[in-house]
Amino acid sequence: MTRRSCAIYAVGVICATLLVVGIGLVVGQVFRTFMYNRLKKEIVLVEGSRVFESWKAPPPPVYMEFFFFNMTNVIAFTEEGAKPEVTQIGPYTYREYRNKDNVTMVENGTKVSAYNSKSFVFLREKSVGDPAVDNITTVNIPAWAVMNKVKGSFWKTTMVSIWMNSFGSGLFTTRTVDELLWGYEDPLLARVSQTNPDVEKIFGLMYKKNGSHSGEFIYRTGQQNYMEYGHVETWKGKSELNFWTSNQSNSINGSDGSAFHPLLEKNERIYIFTPDLCRSIYMEFEKDVEVKGIPAYRFTPPRSVLASKEENPANEGFCVSPRECLGTGLLKVSPCRKGAPVVASFPHFYLGEDKYVAAIGGMSPQREHHQTFLDLNPTTGVIVRANKRAQINILINRLTGFPKTRLLNDTIFPVMFLNESVVIDDASAARVHKLLLIVTLVSNFPLIIVGLGAIMLAVFIILLLWARKRKTSTEEDTSYSPVSDKEKEDSQNGTYIGLTEKNEPQT
Repeated sequence: MTRRSCAIYAVGVICATLLVVGIGLVVGQVFRTFMYNRLKKEIVLVEGSRVFESWKAPPPPVYMEFFFFNMTNVIAFTEEGAKPEVTQIGPYTYREYRNKDNVTMVENGTKVSAYNSKSFVFLREKSVGDPAVDNITTVNIPAWAVMNKVKGSFWKTTMVSIWMNSFGSGLFTTRTVDELLWGYEDPLLARVSQTNPDVEKIFGLMYKKNGSHSGEFIYRTGQQNYMEYGHVETWKGKSELNFWTSNQSNSINGSDGSAFHPLLEKNERIYIFTPDLCRSIYMEFEKDVEVKGIPAYRFTPPRSVLASKEENPANEGFCVSPRECLGTGLLKVSPCRKGAPVVASFPHFYLGEDKYVAAIGGMSPQREHHQTFLDLNPTTGVIVRANKRAQINILINRLTGFPKTRLLNDTIFPVMFLNESVVIDDASAARVHKLLLIVTLVSNFPLIIVGLGAIMLAVFIILLLWARKRKTSTEEDTSYSPVSDKEKEDSQNGTYIGLTEKNEPQT
């Protein structure tokens, strides 16, 4: 084989290889698109789908931890104007059972209706103490709610002040953890309820939230658009809220936090509607993580979610009024808390302005312990780990008509924060691993074939070169070669080549 033919042969092999690889890549994209379309059809909220049963009754265990802030210098704060000092006590941990009840397909199967029921069971082994025994000194929320309700009316403030003195209701109260969470009869509320039946005489931070639901949700199934999988269409029959002062703030966006569409991208904003905050919030990608061998994207709320209107003008609609527009890190939720001066934040005022942290002794915001985040597998949208952390605060200040408040300045006082957490269970993790393996194999099947073909081609070329080399070596071994290149001359007979003269026998 000549050098020219070898070169032509080599160029042909290279071109063929590139062509096969190119075709493989194109076919690979086709297979990948096919697999992704299959996922979009499988991950929908309809009977018989891959995710419907786990959506109705999530298998991973959910835990709710409550941490309270115990006030240690009530007299110094209320009578001497000292800085309030608190000590964090907790956790008091409960196993949270979540189910979607009365699940019904509506609007020709394009949407699904459900009620999100929650119940809580106390776990002593995961708690610091007994909630029925442990006492917490904190803000007297019923008293502050009533005082804020009647402020501005001389006669009402006078009457409420008299009632508070007669019942011994102060600005702060000491109650057990059970009472603060699940409810107790407050004497001031009981008196007010006699003239206003709409007022509950029982108060508790989690009152009526054990074994109950937060109203009817209607969700989009994701059949028409996979990006809308699990999105909330309406809550309590309404497609938008009426608590805030702008259409954008009153919008119901995203899911309820229990379902997310597959094929997530890092540049997406994840929207979640939370009835507890009476609004929708958003999360953004932070980093790649791994949970039980499952790759995930971590999404977390940025500072802009609870930023002041000066820092984020889009948040102006969350101002109750121009005078009641709080700073970064806070959200006043009194419009959906019957006017009570309740303020939401992240624990220890994480992502909030420094002045709120400095105003309370005992605050120490830390990303590791106080950040809210979601770890989502980007292929399936499955939650592999999550921590929802929120803090309940009360706005306390000087109120005309209530002498006990005369030494108080505007203070955001922390009462409690909660940590609702979940990590995917082993059985669910195994199913996700299996699904991801199938997706990877099917998506990359053409590339695997191309790879095997490339290996076989390489082996073929090596064998071909080896055979050619062996043939060349054999030809060289069997070819004629002269005994000597040197010619010898005879003065008599001329030239001869390599002849040996025999000795004559002597006579």
